Amino acid sequence: MKGEAIPYKMLSQDAYSTWLGIEILECEIGRCKVAMTIRKDMLNSMNKAHGGISYSLADTAFGFAANTRGKYAVSIETSINHIEALNEGDYLIAESVIEKVNKKLGFNIIEVKRGEELVALFKGVVYITQKDWEEKD
Repeated sequence: MKGEAIPYKMLSQDAYSTWLGIEILECEIGRCKVAMTIRKDMLNSMNKAHGGISYSLADTAFGFAANTRGKYAVSIETSINHIEALNEGDYLIAESVIEKVNKKLGFNIIEVKRGEELVALFKGVVYITQKDWEEKD
């Protein structure tokens, strides 16, 4: 299966990312840019976006980019720094570029932005398996 097609396949099978309203903006080998809009049902008790929302957007971008190399890849360690509070209606973009890859591991820092404003930084380590993505997966 062509690497650029894998994130689209992943999204079609991902009920959670679909519920979030995540859309793929750009995708190529080792890179994926995704976006979403914060809805009212994503707000916490302080009327701000729950921290898991920006985390999930970044994690989705990370997973999609990691899998574009054609092998199943899963995160083994992730973390996030929340820099700015997020509100209903905010449109967020997260871009993942897998910076360093060896046979089994990939490393990445993902910026989550609201327009040009940096609102979160996500760090991830991905484990790259030997299993190939196939059309029927």
